Amino acid sequence: MADITKNFKAVLFDMDGVIVDSMPYHFISWFEALQQYGVSVTPLDIYEKEGEKSDICIKYFFEKNNVAINDTIIKKVLSLRNDIFQKYFKLRLFPNIENILKDLKKKGILLAIVTGSSRNKVISILPASISEIFDIIISADMLKQGKPFPEPYLMAAEKLKLLPSQCMVIENAPYGIRAAKAANMYCIAVATGLPKQYLEQADETYNTLGEIFNKHTNVL
Repeated sequence: MADITKNFKAVLFDMDGVIVDSMPYHFISWFEALQQYGVSVTPLDIYEKEGEKSDICIKYFFEKNNVAINDTIIKKVLSLRNDIFQKYFKLRLFPNIENILKDLKKKGILLAIVTGSSRNKVISILPASISEIFDIIISADMLKQGKPFPEPYLMAAEKLKLLPSQCMVIENAPYGIRAAKAANMYCIAVATGLPKQYLEQADETYNTLGEIFNKHTNVL
């Protein structure tokens, strides 16, 4: 078990399902948008593929449902999904997240968001009081390959001028965990959406952020 403030110089956070309790809204927006094209998805479908780039997800779900797809349809689904998300979304930050982030910063820990969402979505979702705490934000539109590939986390380490071994990742989904481990980073999972058996590739798994930081440092 590693002490965050002694063993790492940065903590890299996924956003959806880690900082913001937004995954239920993501499922609703995916479900309603895809349903209009005769494509069916379950919560497990969406939660398992969380973090992957949206256009790749759309292709996968259309092909899984044996529905024809092209670039025009992908753009329409993305637009529709975003409209539905904005219609339903209500900001719910996970408990103590602002205190956790501020305390880590006081202890000299660098902070990053590494998300499968676009930068515009990050800006629209996160209050400035939260987003301004982070040193960098890595968003899907900056990447050639999103999660589960290591590029998002390797880019974060590079921009922070750190080695992967100096970074700890907090994730809540299998693809994000795979990306972190492929980047040779220590990864702690938080089971905010999926049961722990789906998160077994992480180095450790907890139920809440509070449990993580109570266990690994005295930030709370």
